[in-house]
Amino acid sequence: MSAFSSPDRDQLVGLALAALGAALFATKGIFVKLAYAQGLDAITTLTWRMLLATPFFALMGALAYRDRRAGRGRQANRPVPVRAVAGAAAIGILGYYGASFLDFRSLDLITAQLNRLVLLTYPFMVLILGAVLFRRPLRLPVVAAALLAYLGIGVIFGHDMVIEGESVLAGTLFALGSALAYALYQLFAKPLIDTLGPRLFTAIAMIAAAGVVFLHFLVTHSPSGLAISANAFFILLALALAATVAPVSIIAAAIGMVGAERTAVFGNISPILTIVLAIFILGEPFTPIHGIGTALVIFGILLFTRLTTLPKSAVQTGQ
Repeated sequence: MSAFSSPDRDQLVGLALAALGAALFATKGIFVKLAYAQGLDAITTLTWRMLLATPFFALMGALAYRDRRAGRGRQANRPVPVRAVAGAAAIGILGYYGASFLDFRSLDLITAQLNRLVLLTYPFMVLILGAVLFRRPLRLPVVAAALLAYLGIGVIFGHDMVIEGESVLAGTLFALGSALAYALYQLFAKPLIDTLGPRLFTAIAMIAAAGVVFLHFLVTHSPSGLAISANAFFILLALALAATVAPVSIIAAAIGMVGAERTAVFGNISPILTIVLAIFILGEPFTPIHGIGTALVIFGILLFTRLTTLPKSAVQTGQ
């Protein structure tokens, strides 16, 4: 007889998948940095990521549409509203082109560690924007948790600014812009996900964003700029599959087994994993100052997680 009942086994598997998904998301900055070491720039790296990942999301969308037409799922037999498709495309461009491009530009200027910590604060921006745009209440303990996390970022920023100079300022601003764009994506995506379903929404959003990424590349580069070395290709393949497609699918499965709230908690381990990988793979420094700043950010995020529940999409791609 098994030591675990079926529900208990599902819970354990779901939690394991949530941890694995968070771990894979944590590798994104590492692969981007490795691509830059091969001589690629931000838009070329992002273009290759989209070229390799978008077909998988398109297939996911096609299967979701088939299930919808066949009467399966929550949106069974419902028509696909044109307005919702247009909205998903627009919000996808914001989240998967705007936020991703700013994120990749940031990684060209600051460490993967600082980049990940700044991006981790997007939930605070969701709450602040919700209060400003929709007059949702903001509780003082939530504001305190946000200030604590931003204090930690300030500690690391001040240290790195002294050593690296103005590039740290620009890179941090790019990362903050990316977090802001992703926060807006989170705020406006939920009603569209409710209408279209998470798989169809994600497919439309990714395809629309990919189109803008490709246009950006063609405006700023010649097509020959896509010619890359074999080493660079394998790094970009890992970025697209291991750090994008796989974690999206794994996180979706985890949410189905243990729920969005419990799955989201595991996202808090991603900066720790990014820091470990950045130190041992990229050779990035980690001083006691970095340790203090990181501890403040993670403690602020954990406190925030206990205090509030964010609007979450059923599938997240980690920018």
